[in-house]
Amino acid sequence: MSARTGGRRDLPDTADTEALGRELAADLQAGDLVILDGPLGAGKTALTRGIGAGLGVNGRVTSPTFIIARQHAPGVDGRPGMIHVDAYRLADANGTATLDDLDALDLDTDLADSVVVVEWGEGVAERLTDEHLLVRLRRDDESETRHAVWEWVSTS
Repeated sequence: MSARTGGRRDLPDTADTEALGRELAADLQAGDLVILDGPLGAGKTALTRGIGAGLGVNGRVTSPTFIIARQHAPGVDGRPGMIHVDAYRLADANGTATLDDLDALDLDTDLADSVVVVEWGEGVAERLTDEHLLVRLRRDDESETRHAVWEWVSTS
């Protein structure tokens, strides 16, 4: 599987979500932006844990909800580090992340050396790069099975 071609997958449990993250990470490199879209409980942090494992970054990957962004140093020679951002708390009264708050994180500088993964970043973080990987995660109400659809999106 190549993340560069896009795809769709059913994710029956957390281990499957993390495995998809590891597979996507195989094609990621420093400078790549990954935007995760999905409701609460859809698996955004689990997917990010898998991406971190696939990149071989240092540190435990957990939700950065209260600190907004967490940096994970490279743990494998020749592989990038990862910046994990939770834009949920950057939202204004309408639920939209504000550009000023995102700019304050200085993510465009971090992109040079890391893969940046942004939860809740759709509609704001795209402007950081000319191209990004968009991963949409959804959960079935009846079965709790999650689904992922991913594609590379050009913003230029």
